[in-house]
Amino acid sequence: MKKYIVELTSKERSQLREIINAERMAAHKRRHARMLLKLDQGPDGPGWSDAQVAAAFDCTARSSERLRRRLVECGLEAALEHGNRGSYRARALDGVAEAHLIALACGDAPEGRNRWTVRLLEEKMVAMNLVESCSKSSIHRTLKKMNLNLT
Repeated sequence: MKKYIVELTSKERSQLREIINAERMAAHKRRHARMLLKLDQGPDGPGWSDAQVAAAFDCTARSSERLRRRLVECGLEAALEHGNRGSYRARALDGVAEAHLIALACGDAPEGRNRWTVRLLEEKMVAMNLVESCSKSSIHRTLKKMNLNLT
């Protein structure tokens, strides 16, 4: 049994038809609109299975499953977009933390050391409660972005 069932309202159906018939429209939006109209299980929809949609639109059944899921969970606009939108990770260091990192790296090295290392900077940032945690890669990336060299 399908977990995500597509039942389009008449307004949504007309919206999808407008997208299909629009003079200028992104190909993926037009394709998703056509797929959603075929997947519609409502009284006015054809109610195609994922396999039928996959065969008709030259994609996998899993693609139509993901499209159904995106429609049910996120709405029509999200379903029409590419599937990988919004999967960006939050940055470990924001602008304030980056400024503190640069100030630390440009300052004197800790007691008993000749210079700062990426690991020492990472530990100091956490100790100063500027970040909850961050990787040495985040520290290195920020220093590289600012053209700072620890040597």
